[in-house]
Amino acid sequence: MNVLVVGAGGREHALAWKASQSTRVETVFVAPGNPGTAAESGCQNVDITVDDFTALANFAVSKDVGLTIVGPEGPLVAGIRDFFDARGLRCFAPSQQAAQLEGSKAFSKEFLSRHDIPTGRYETFSSLADAEGYIRAEGAPIVIKADGLAAGKGVVVAATVDEAVDAARTMLSGERFGDAGKEIVVEEFLAGEEASFIVVSDGEVALPFASSQDHKARDVGDTGPNTGGMGAYSPAPVVSDDIHRQIMETIIDPTIQGMDADGIRYQGFLYAGLMIDNEGVAKVIEFNCRFGDPEAQPVMMRLESDLVELCQRALDTELSTVELSFSEEMALGVVLASGGYPDDYKTGHEIRGLVQQVDGTKLFHAGTRTDKARVLTAGGRVLCVVGMGGSVREAQARAYRRVEGIEWKDMYYRRDIGYRAVRRETVHP
Repeated sequence: MNVLVVGAGGREHALAWKASQSTRVETVFVAPGNPGTAAESGCQNVDITVDDFTALANFAVSKDVGLTIVGPEGPLVAGIRDFFDARGLRCFAPSQQAAQLEGSKAFSKEFLSRHDIPTGRYETFSSLADAEGYIRAEGAPIVIKADGLAAGKGVVVAATVDEAVDAARTMLSGERFGDAGKEIVVEEFLAGEEASFIVVSDGEVALPFASSQDHKARDVGDTGPNTGGMGAYSPAPVVSDDIHRQIMETIIDPTIQGMDADGIRYQGFLYAGLMIDNEGVAKVIEFNCRFGDPEAQPVMMRLESDLVELCQRALDTELSTVELSFSEEMALGVVLASGGYPDDYKTGHEIRGLVQQVDGTKLFHAGTRTDKARVLTAGGRVLCVVGMGGSVREAQARAYRRVEGIEWKDMYYRRDIGYRAVRRETVHP
């Protein structure tokens, strides 16, 4: 069979690469893909944008595509699953209704509250005066979120009241996030350690992937502005066996069951961004209705199960018969970004060192394009280098060894990805 992966980033590169390993698959088409997917054996790029549902569906029909896997949030929220369903095409993605869990933070918080799923206190505002009054009453630190999609950057963790009010003003003005910020969620600041918990759901059963931890802050030590993610590793030591069970019992299963109770069948990947406090209690920070990026890269590196079979079983409501298998090795991914990201940055710089090889590593493309024989930067997050190893320290060392051989003008990356896990290994070897 043929498979179509929709998207052009690092997550889609990882999904396409893993899908191409399935014995069931002849060709993995990637629309529009990137230079990394174009270079993968068994993969082929297709010049169709992620929002052209008609062209995507027509292509799926013309190439006898048996499964479409959707990567980015935009087409999910716009209803690609519903569009493909209407054409009788198999598309692994949540419906437009279900994707509101990510598409609207107000919807998500109301859902969590209604179904007694642990999360922080919150209020929703469309008026700056009302938001400012609430912020000043609550005090800081406090979290300000744009209601709609903002490419993972519509969140401000404000250390002061004035910073929070400024963030609310910027979002509600529409000057940075447009319609995504016409409504905002003001949320309690949750202290603890973050973890990414991603599952696959068939609408009845949810199977967890290996845990992971993202680094959303741009700079060393988790400082600087929020980004779409500067690196990730898997597994996340903070997710102990007990906490894993707690997450499934208090968050994941109630979410799938709650959606079903609301008349919404959730089929697809579900990403729960969690805060785990010092008592080991997990609360939901946010939901994404897709695989995380950059979490997909290290998690796909560790996944030993057939991704295509997994998606097929989920569409057939057969996950109760599936067990997921992962490598015992650790995987750690370092994002290489354009200088200035997530704010102003320049693209079009030639990337050197892409062909070098380091054992136990894999390079995933995100924001790149080709110009004849050259590969150029074409986005904020450009590459993700993943290292594998018997320990986090070993995986980290391999990833950074390969990073050192790559360069372009104004390349930027964090030099401490995985520091929490490395610290745990040092204390408890």
